[in-house]
Amino acid sequence: MATITPLLEKARHASREIALRSAEEIDAFLLKLADATEAAVPEILAANAADMQRMDAADPRRDRLQLTESRIKDIASDMRSVAALPSPLGVSLSKTTRPNGMTIEKVTVPFGVIGIIYEARPNVTFDVFSLCLKAGSACLLKGGSDANTTNEYTVAMIRRLLKENGWNEDCVTLLPVDHEATTEMLHATGMVDLIIPRGSKRLIEYVRDNARVPVIETGAGVCHTYVHTSADLDKARAIVLNAKTRRVSVCNALDTLVIDAARLSELPYICSPLADKHVEIYADDISYPVLEGIYPYLHRATAEDFGREWLDYKMSVVAVDGLREAIDFIDAHTSRHSECIVAEDEAAAGAFMREIDAACVYVNVSTAFTDGGQFGFGAEIGISTQKLHARGPMALPEITTYKYLITGDGQTR
Repeated sequence: MATITPLLEKARHASREIALRSAEEIDAFLLKLADATEAAVPEILAANAADMQRMDAADPRRDRLQLTESRIKDIASDMRSVAALPSPLGVSLSKTTRPNGMTIEKVTVPFGVIGIIYEARPNVTFDVFSLCLKAGSACLLKGGSDANTTNEYTVAMIRRLLKENGWNEDCVTLLPVDHEATTEMLHATGMVDLIIPRGSKRLIEYVRDNARVPVIETGAGVCHTYVHTSADLDKARAIVLNAKTRRVSVCNALDTLVIDAARLSELPYICSPLADKHVEIYADDISYPVLEGIYPYLHRATAEDFGREWLDYKMSVVAVDGLREAIDFIDAHTSRHSECIVAEDEAAAGAFMREIDAACVYVNVSTAFTDGGQFGFGAEIGISTQKLHARGPMALPEITTYKYLITGDGQTR
């Protein structure tokens, strides 16, 4: 069995070379890459079409896999946004002078080598590379087989551009798609500094349970929107439609609509725009009769339909008796990603914000905004649902670490 150790060693060497580059050099290269990406639209689409042809037409992941000219231009725009951001490196986080005259400064530094394991999302290739380079780290990309043709073309393009501009092409490496490469990277202590998995719950749990290298989890997105008794009806309708249908295959999409029983009569009005998108609703025993005969794509929900990340034109609906029951229901089913309340009552909104344990908590805003670009981060390397080191959309600050610089004038202890 071939080993990826030589690839890891090259990435480690490249990371030291990146550390010698100025912020201006990094930004200039990212701008060149953005231009090259837009120029290569036909070639990227051709590679992506080969991947799309292999995927089952009914697979909801097709939306994540598919690239379009518009999406590629958005990718290029994100890279330009990353280039325009301040460098996250060398930032002084704190500085103190001890009584003996010794100065201690805490400054941000690169991780070194960051490994990303992801599935059918070829845009991640560009997002990860641009963020890692900006943060001074080399990146190891472990993409899924579904997007392998696209990934192979785009990584080869990036490596070629690096080499043409006098950079070490091993600043980015696409690892083999086999499971053995994943296992070896997870065990590569001393060579890989951080691993971030992006994908299914099963993938994330496998990485967490098997890694010896430090891991930041990007958890599944089971997202709820609660329509409180004080909710503005048109706001609720628009938020539910956008959160569910903007892109169904992404982690910030709505999975369960929670509605106060006092507003049940308005449930058909809230849900009616979803029918135009052929969204299937799985309703609990209380909300089902309200939609029966009115909403065309209706099913009775089972217990398994709550706490479920649909990633499809499907969602569940549950009726609750007041704010406390809503919070308890969400707490029992959340993945701690993104949760929303639609409410005009400030006290209710405040209680929801305080008590809901999630990376992103919204009041009268669609959960579709859980995104690094929408948060002004340029792009994102993932949405963390854990609480240690990073939480929510992770961008440049979250993929740096820090060290202490101690200076003095001959002090001894």
